[in-house]
Amino acid sequence: AVVSTQSTGGGSDEVKIIEQLDGHTEIAEYLFSENGLVAKQKGELIERTNIIEKLGEKTIQTFINFCLGYMAKIHLPVKRGTFIEFRNGMINVCPVGRSCTQAERDEFDLYDREHKIREKFIAAIDAEYPNLGMKYSIGGQISFDCFPIGWDKTYCLKYVEKSFDEIVFFGDKTHPGGNDHEIFSDKRVTGKTVTCPENTRELVKEELARLGL
Repeated sequence: AVVSTQSTGGGSDEVKIIEQLDGHTEIAEYLFSENGLVAKQKGELIERTNIIEKLGEKTIQTFINFCLGYMAKIHLPVKRGTFIEFRNGMINVCPVGRSCTQAERDEFDLYDREHKIREKFIAAIDAEYPNLGMKYSIGGQISFDCFPIGWDKTYCLKYVEKSFDEIVFFGDKTHPGGNDHEIFSDKRVTGKTVTCPENTRELVKEELARLGL
């Protein structure tokens, strides 16, 4: 018998992912928030990994201080609040501020595509701290994630790779530097690039039809 199990994962925390699912957590057996550093199966916690234990408080403060100093010197169309969001397994850096409105998100997104604000920010961090042991991944419209090397979305595969014959991943930021690229190109996964929710729905239907489901 062919069995299909759906998993949902992302770099955001659990609250944000549930919001993106419009509360419909029942559609996925596995919920991997923060790239799988907080992992749940059928609502039960499997594991929670903490970045403080990995890097230490001194390194984290040094990193945050540099980011705040860098953001204080750049000028954008708007700036709002919550520029650094500390999560269990990563630090999210948002030059425009996560409390911005959707219209302000869209505005920054267009500005960033032209001026490469996030790309330049990451390059500055790498230049200042080349041996920090961190990886940086641009995702969504307004921010980028910072986490220890190896803690990208491939981290969640350890929970499922031995349980299934095939793992298909659907993501939009699959290009190099995008926060879906590592798992998209992982040899354990069949990667599918999507462009919008409607396109995702169609590709998922195609995969289920291929499996006879």
